[in-house]
Amino acid sequence: MEIALEEAQAAYRENEVPVGAAVVYQNRIIAKDHNRMEQRQDPTAHAEMLVLKRAAEVLRSWRLQETSLYVTIEPCPMCAGAMHLARIEKLIFGARDGKKGAAGSLYNIPSDERLNHRILIFDGVMGKECRTIIENFFLEKRNQ
Repeated sequence: MEIALEEAQAAYRENEVPVGAAVVYQNRIIAKDHNRMEQRQDPTAHAEMLVLKRAAEVLRSWRLQETSLYVTIEPCPMCAGAMHLARIEKLIFGARDGKKGAAGSLYNIPSDERLNHRILIFDGVMGKECRTIIENFFLEKRNQ
């Protein structure tokens, strides 16, 4: 989670919503990135989507079984859906997102029993730090 938080800090410096993510496979980080929506003018350039794509390249497979995805904030429906399709084994995130969270807050795509794959969820990991960076970012935006 510390690497994901470092990526979130990089996003903050780049004036992106400060969300960072990392994919771990066999105890090593195979992908890490942060939100790049503004930079790329791409609505799908969320940290999670970028690391899923990179992890698939590294593993040469769209099936990311036996991987864990660390992200600083609860994934949105798009990202949670992509994680489901990629067969991520574990999702570890820091702060809940009451406005668009899809891993327990508004929806629970990773654990939906109607789907053919379930993802183990661990939330609240470094939650205070993850919540603080995003709150500070939006507070700064409101004050500008």
